[in-house]
Amino acid sequence: MLEGWFLIFILFWVVVLITLFGIGGFFMFRKFLKRLPKEDGKSDMDWEEYYVEETKSLWTDEQNKLLDELVSPVPELFRDVARHKIAGKIGEVALEKKVKRLDLDTIIRGYILATPKRDHKFLRQKMDELNIDISPYEHLF
Repeated sequence: MLEGWFLIFILFWVVVLITLFGIGGFFMFRKFLKRLPKEDGKSDMDWEEYYVEETKSLWTDEQNKLLDELVSPVPELFRDVARHKIAGKIGEVALEKKVKRLDLDTIIRGYILATPKRDHKFLRQKMDELNIDISPYEHLF
């Protein structure tokens, strides 16, 4: 029979594994929900991909470097996903405004709109580091 320290060891690993499976399942379920089609037949991720593809020609190397700098506070594990999401939102803003070239205003608007409210503190810090005045964008926060 299981007794003493071995029983505690087994129970500890059971709790750890159930917790890790729960966390992994939660994130997989969120991804699944983002892939579900909406009323228009496209999912959130499909629209994000559409906006990135439609505005790919509007990006310059300098603007790509700025985007990389803006997503630098994001942990490296999630940085690519955050970059793609922010680029998608910037593309959406650019298409709504029907711009011929991306400018700093469009990039900043898309960046603010794509950033979750809980991360606005870090967004403001990053903008201060880059000496970007955010007073014209206060209504977006």
